[in-house]
Amino acid sequence: MKRMEYAIVDIETTGGNASGSRITEIAIIIHNGTNVIDRWETLINPQKEIPLPIFALTGINNEMVHYAPVFDDVAPKIAQMLTGRIFVAHNVNFDYSFVRHQLEESGFKWTARKLCTVRAARKVRPGLHSYSLGNLCQALDIPLQHRHRAGGDANATAILFLRLLEWDTDGEIEKMLKKTAQDQRLPPNLPPEDFNQLPEKPGVYYFYNQVKKVVYVGKAVNLKKRVASHFSGHKITPQRQHFLRDIYSISFEVCATELMALLLEYAEIKKLWPMYNRALKRFEPKFGLYEYEARNGYRYIAVGKVNKFQPCIESFSNLHDAINVLQKLAAQFEIDNRFCKYCSLAEAEGIQKADVAILPDVMQHNTKIENAIDFVSKNKPSFAIIDKGRHADEYSCIWVENGHCYGMGYMPTDVGFTEPLEIKEYVTPYRSNQYIMQLIYTHTNKYPAKVITLQTKD
Repeated sequence: MKRMEYAIVDIETTGGNASGSRITEIAIIIHNGTNVIDRWETLINPQKEIPLPIFALTGINNEMVHYAPVFDDVAPKIAQMLTGRIFVAHNVNFDYSFVRHQLEESGFKWTARKLCTVRAARKVRPGLHSYSLGNLCQALDIPLQHRHRAGGDANATAILFLRLLEWDTDGEIEKMLKKTAQDQRLPPNLPPEDFNQLPEKPGVYYFYNQVKKVVYVGKAVNLKKRVASHFSGHKITPQRQHFLRDIYSISFEVCATELMALLLEYAEIKKLWPMYNRALKRFEPKFGLYEYEARNGYRYIAVGKVNKFQPCIESFSNLHDAINVLQKLAAQFEIDNRFCKYCSLAEAEGIQKADVAILPDVMQHNTKIENAIDFVSKNKPSFAIIDKGRHADEYSCIWVENGHCYGMGYMPTDVGFTEPLEIKEYVTPYRSNQYIMQLIYTHTNKYPAKVITLQTKD
């Protein structure tokens, strides 16, 4: 450890992500593990306006950097000081992403082993209230001058780094510096034990922020491998930067199969609505198939936008699917198209008048509407999907009733049942929708042997 050299770095920037922001100041302290052997810092002209909130935080304004060198001018010096040394910073991935990105733009291909003093402090001095640089310096009696300036923060980080080396009697920092150390790839605020407890099994995982609110839900065939993939690579988008900084803890739920993980993931996203889940939110039902009776006694079927206060016969994630079902029902049951509407419910209630001379018989027409509604809501299959459990002593089961997912759960392998309906007793109810049923029908088409169908009685 003492023979290594470290480049302790702090930067100030115009914003929070390397792809859209620029470095305004950098300080590099070269340390041999015992003493500081070199030091350099400079303001940098970012060649863009410094936002007012950044000026309020750092005190660096446009006038201060106007005559400072641009990054291309100092890139050779920065590359020379960093090459061959371990890159050390407080929340290292932030500084590293900026420096690497701007060096690459200046024509320098540079990578380095990293050491995060946030993570190192959590290991060497566990149990502190906060691991921000300011709070650590206060708790550990480290002088911190010129806060939020590169030179001042780098000086404090260098003192913190030296003390951590002195206190590290268990060799935690040396373990972190191994190229294969997983800790170096974890977000700065995530305890390693949260990651280490993840099993290599299918399931659903939850990322929490500082106030224990779920910010992301995901599913995995292999929980440990999937979660690790979130932390690999060097993407510099602002979404990724904010996402990683917001992860303070992880929990998980093991599922027996990938299908159950998919269904649980969707149900949890719908319930919790985490801020970083975007992909599955687009499958939220937006349109519904409705039925209503006008004041003239004629019943209508209509497609309208989903209203949580108005129950619908069937829901759809897009308008095309909803209208397609409406048209097929009209053709199949010979319903007059004038009584099949695409409009809001308020508009539908206002449609009362028609040419009474050519209207169908009201009773015959309403019977056709009723038959169409029964076809949609009642003439759909009920079945169970029986598959392997989480361990050898149980089966997993998913129950579908009248074409809608009723729920899923687990049942002991030694249980006996005389008819499929008894499986329903072992499942936890979940709300169904078109997206969930698409997942289920895709699975049943691929694995028909796992399906037990409830036989309907005439």
